[in-house]
Amino acid sequence: MTSVVALLSQSDFRLVPAGDSALIVEFEARIDPAVNARAIALADAVRAAAIAGIRDVVPTYRSVAVYFDPLSTNYDALVASLEQSAAQPVVEPPDRRPMRIPVCYGGELGPDLARVAEFGHMSEGDVVALHSSASYRVFMLGFVPGFAYMGIVDARIAVPRRSTPRVRVAQGSVGIAGGQTGIYPAETPAGWQLIGRTPVTLFDLSRPEPFLLRAGDAVQFYPIDRGQFDELWEASR
Repeated sequence: MTSVVALLSQSDFRLVPAGDSALIVEFEARIDPAVNARAIALADAVRAAAIAGIRDVVPTYRSVAVYFDPLSTNYDALVASLEQSAAQPVVEPPDRRPMRIPVCYGGELGPDLARVAEFGHMSEGDVVALHSSASYRVFMLGFVPGFAYMGIVDARIAVPRRSTPRVRVAQGSVGIAGGQTGIYPAETPAGWQLIGRTPVTLFDLSRPEPFLLRAGDAVQFYPIDRGQFDELWEASR
């Protein structure tokens, strides 16, 4: 087995052991589409290589965790494959048409919209316009099944998360936390600033593909009124 000492940092990435059954490839420590594209490309390459013993491959904003069975994995071959793949240049496909997701902003469905408007020294309508005018990259999935961490939020409305999380947040709630925005796919505790809610279901085990969004996807929100939300919510159920 390759020694830990041999896992040297490369020019722009490093390979880090995490116990005896996981390796983490780390790229530059920042939220950046180009860095995230490298992480996603590496994860895809590891899956495509189909190395025996790989249990799971998890890309994040700027790293990839590879979980493996140490009794059935050729460790040296895995390390060599990761180093080779991580060093490859990445060319992302042309911009894809964003998936459009409806959101009913404000009111009881978006209780923190006024707080975000105060943070940005603007009206609630301006917050909605800014949030819904951007195309967001899905950087990673995590927290709960189907939760997509998206960005980058306009700095004028990039309000920090709440100091005290809510114990219960409704499914479909749309929130902001700094440069990130996301949709809660299930009822869960949450600390992000809630600005609206979508009737779209992000995670559903009854579908052939349970996850609506995947890392690397593009998303754009568009505003709907409460009547449209209620109608779409009932239809989705």
